[in-house]
This record gives sequence, structure tokens and C-alpha cells, in this order.
Amino acid sequence: MLPWNLLDLDKALRVGWAGDTSSPSDISGIAWQPGNPAWGHCDVTALIVHDIFGGDLVVGEVHQEGRPQGFHWWNRLPSGVELDLTREQFQHGQAITAARVVQRPPGPLPRRWEEYLLLRERVMKHLGPLPEHV
Repeated sequence: MLPWNLLDLDKALRVGWAGDTSSPSDISGIAWQPGNPAWGHCDVTALIVHDIFGGDLVVGEVHQEGRPQGFHWWNRLPSGVELDLTREQFQHGQAITAARVVQRPPGPLPRRWEEYLLLRERVMKHLGPLPEHV
């Protein structure tokens, strides 16, 4: 297996993002579309990054014009660096507030399990088996 890096992971995620791995539209009614491929992928992307690098899962509240729109997930790596591979999805003036670290649920995710597995499979197709984090 050839070594790969964060740029390889980012590319593999971007190739894997699609309507069938995106979260259903949020309160704003915005749905996934090819022009904004990161849309609705923050949770499953953050979990795959966590699978590989460990660290913390961070979640914040999404607001637009003062109204809640849902939640946004990203990672804090063991080095302390915050990594948000899907932040670009917010193209309509949304703000992220009230960030907090959350524990990863044990076992299968209560929702979005199938989307997580599908995206993970697509990433592995491009990168090979995902390494286990320390």
C-alpha cells in the first residue's frame, strides 16, 4: 500500500461526495447539488477523518439571519489543529456558533450509518484500506 496524506484524503472525499451520501435538506430547504458538493457531508466526513486521525469531533450550530438551520461538524486533530473539510458548503451567509466537543457514539451511528459506510467505501476505493488511528 502506498502512503497517502491529507491532500489525498481531501481529494478522495470530494470524489465520493454525492446526493446519496448527503444529509437530507435542512430547515433552509437547501439540498445537495453538484455545484456545492460539500453540502450535507460534514458529519460523515468528520467521522471518516476521526477514523483515521482520532482527535475530537466538534459540532456547532448553524444560523442564518438569526434563525437556526441545523448543525455543522468538523475535527480537532490530536495536535490541536481544527480541520473543517466541508466549511465551503456555507455559501449563503450562514454563521456557525456554540461550538463544542462531542463524544463519538459507540457502534453504528443512530442515523446516517448507510451514508457513512457508502462514503467510506468510496474513499477506500481511491486510497486503499483506511489506516487505523493511534
